[in-house]
Amino acid sequence: MTQTMESTRIRTAGIIADGAFKVLLGVGALGGASTLGRLLGVPVWMLVVAGGALVIGGGVEIRYVTRRPARRYTALMVAYDSGWVLAASAGLLLAWQGAGFGGEVWVGYQMFAPIAFAVLLISGITFGSRLGASRRA
Repeated sequence: MTQTMESTRIRTAGIIADGAFKVLLGVGALGGASTLGRLLGVPVWMLVVAGGALVIGGGVEIRYVTRRPARRYTALMVAYDSGWVLAASAGLLLAWQGAGFGGEVWVGYQMFAPIAFAVLLISGITFGSRLGASRRA
């Protein structure tokens, strides 16, 4: 039993850390919107919206840590982080090729993905056979 309790504590700590990272990234985006906007080649408003979305998404993630099963969080975090890697990779590739909108791809992901994550977490809707397509988490 103690191993199960320890595992649960580690998962909970990981979920809280993931949410806290989103909040800190959002606060950084809000605080440094003009400088980051210049560096990434995006309008300041995009970073402000992305920062707000990250703060909201991370806050919801932390708040719901005891209200949803850890495997639901894990599935959502894997999907979110996979999209983050894809958006960052696409943005870098576009920037390296001289396209002027690489930063917008990455910041655009930050604008929408945390809100989608939060909505899916709050709603309790589950997807896929592993989580049960018709059950609520």
